Amino acid sequence: MIEIITADITTLEVDAVVNAANRSLLGGGGVDGAIHRAAGPLLKDYCRTLKGCRTGEARISPGFELPARYVIHSVGPVWKGGDHYEPALLKACYQNSFEIALYNDVRSIAFPAISTGVYGYPKQPATEIAITCMLAYEDRFDRVITCCFSETDAGLYREVLAAQR
Repeated sequence: MIEIITADITTLEVDAVVNAANRSLLGGGGVDGAIHRAAGPLLKDYCRTLKGCRTGEARISPGFELPARYVIHSVGPVWKGGDHYEPALLKACYQNSFEIALYNDVRSIAFPAISTGVYGYPKQPATEIAITCMLAYEDRFDRVITCCFSETDAGLYREVLAAQR
């Protein structure tokens, strides 16, 4: 089941939250900074041991002070007009996050809208990629959550989900 909510992802009681991370994994702005602040300094210390992450890939860490057991860090593509493999890389973010979650026995997972903030990925095509991936994996999880920043974003996710079902 896919749930679409408007909330602070750092407050969700799930097995794993996905972090829209940068390549260093050491924190940044937006959801990345919020997750790092809420998880506490041990998250940054742990992420140093991961030695970064390439675009489209995913890494996992403990959730530390978050209610979530794990943080799955995935580096989304920066939008450069769509001709630099951005759709394939964004799809890989979702697929690799789901795969690392399955490997770690995660049953409930919450995603932000990867790459749609400072990375500038247009929301409509990013949402279509996210929902397509979520539909492909939803039967393997108890809960798949899209945690939106605004009710406007949540409405877009609901429209795309309804169109793809």
